[in-house]
Amino acid sequence: MEPEPNPNDMASLSLTTPTPTPDGVEVEVEGDAGSSSSISKSKAKKDAKKAEKAEKAAQRQQARSRPAAVTSESDEPDPLSSNYGDIPVEDIQSKFITGRTWTGVKDLCAEMKDKRVLIRGAAQVIRPVSKKMAFLVLRQSMSTVQCVLVVSKDIVSPQMVRFATSLSKESIVDVEGVISVPNDPIKGTTQQVEIQVRKLYCVNRAVPNLPFNIEDASRSETEFKKAEESGEQLVRVGQDTRLNHRVLDLRTPANHAIFGIQSQVEKVFRQFLESEGFRGIHTPKLIAGSSEGGAAVFKLDYKGQPACLAQSPQLHKQMTICGGFGRVFEVGPVFRAEDSYTHRHLCEFVGLDVEMEIKEHYFEVCDIVDRLFVAMFNHLNKNCSKELESINRQYPFQPLKYLPETLRLTYDEGIQMLKEAGVEIEPMGDLNTEAEKKLGKLVSDKYNTDFYILTRYPLGIRPFYTMPCYDDPAYSNSFDVFIRGEEIISGAQRIHLPDLLTERAEKCGIDVNTISSYIDSFKYGAPPHGGFGVGLERVVMLFCGLNNIRKSSLFPRDPQRLTP
Repeated sequence: MEPEPNPNDMASLSLTTPTPTPDGVEVEVEGDAGSSSSISKSKAKKDAKKAEKAEKAAQRQQARSRPAAVTSESDEPDPLSSNYGDIPVEDIQSKFITGRTWTGVKDLCAEMKDKRVLIRGAAQVIRPVSKKMAFLVLRQSMSTVQCVLVVSKDIVSPQMVRFATSLSKESIVDVEGVISVPNDPIKGTTQQVEIQVRKLYCVNRAVPNLPFNIEDASRSETEFKKAEESGEQLVRVGQDTRLNHRVLDLRTPANHAIFGIQSQVEKVFRQFLESEGFRGIHTPKLIAGSSEGGAAVFKLDYKGQPACLAQSPQLHKQMTICGGFGRVFEVGPVFRAEDSYTHRHLCEFVGLDVEMEIKEHYFEVCDIVDRLFVAMFNHLNKNCSKELESINRQYPFQPLKYLPETLRLTYDEGIQMLKEAGVEIEPMGDLNTEAEKKLGKLVSDKYNTDFYILTRYPLGIRPFYTMPCYDDPAYSNSFDVFIRGEEIISGAQRIHLPDLLTERAEKCGIDVNTISSYIDSFKYGAPPHGGFGVGLERVVMLFCGLNNIRKSSLFPRDPQRLTP
């Protein structure tokens, strides 16, 4: 039985076009003016012929003005036209509240056999088989289902099949039908059921010529290698093409999975820290001077005053500790004007920042890092298997190796491992990308972990607010954290003594007048404290083994990209 009421049946109203009134017909009278009978008969005959021609012309015009869904090759109306068609715009302008039940594609399963469902999705694949049969694959987020149209009396007409095959890929459609379970597995869809289509309506048509197909953008490197071996040519969608049309690129299953993982990383970050007594804050992104020193800031005019976009929330999150907040965290944008054209740098990224009072040792901050990220990795592996599988299909990677208690090495121990492996390192210098990756490989082989903490860095390569070591001022109470041989976190104990802070700022070439309010914060009594910052996109990139941070940034901003 057909469910009632169904507002999509209103589409039938738009699919019936009133017959236009024929234009007036002038009749020229010929013959003997004295023969009124012959004149009237001739006039009537010609009038009839003219009227017949006009009626046929009107019918042809009516057929042309009628939507394709209700016309047939013989220009005859389709009695089943109310079962399909383009939904009029007024019917999707919040006109109806019907209480109909919509089913998610991901929820379609064999247990729903013979149940009638209503779904909405994007037409990813449109495959005509004949004039009487066609297949549609509908996609909703990461899930896909095959829909079948077969001509049958009182349900599906040939015109309905033709309407389905006239749709453009990625058009948004509503499908109403009955769940069936085929005998053989369905290749190419996530759901192993089919929908026997009863009604089909187009909500919004996509342009016919897309910049690229979702199927092409979803292919894995494994597929490309197999194609090369067999001599087959496959379309490869390049990174710039993807990013230029990011809205289309985001529709791939891997991208839905990547940003699902990203959402979970942020969720665990917040939940774990709140459970540890941390409070969420929001610091200003418009500041005077620079937040960490150096020239890599985006400068701007602020009502006649020089200002810049914050490189980090560093100074203000410390000020909240001075305000007695004890433990704080922030999730917010961070801006870096560096000309870094690498696989792991962005000019704008999402920062996950933490600041906290410490009682005795900056290792208290390292303890939070340890437990936070182990909890995060455990959560992702336990609860995001579907997303990880989807990413792995397109971008194959090895699962992250990590220990229940995170490994800690000193900077000098790391340098020694590199020297023993024959790597030349500048004395007391920072690790470059090549050295980081080499050390990551050495640590992985020796300790069976891709995640570790490197402590006690040289003071000369750390920000001005970093606390020097008590036993050697050449070193600092600081640390970096690495995943798969790449740095994701910088952290340290901060200087909470205003005189020492001023001295360090001047030594690093910072105009203390631009950070006077920051330094003044420590003059009213400030507790020892420390913290760290990590880039959300970099965590996702490295946990998922991606080769470029632009894959884990929704709309990347790098030195060459400001749109879309």
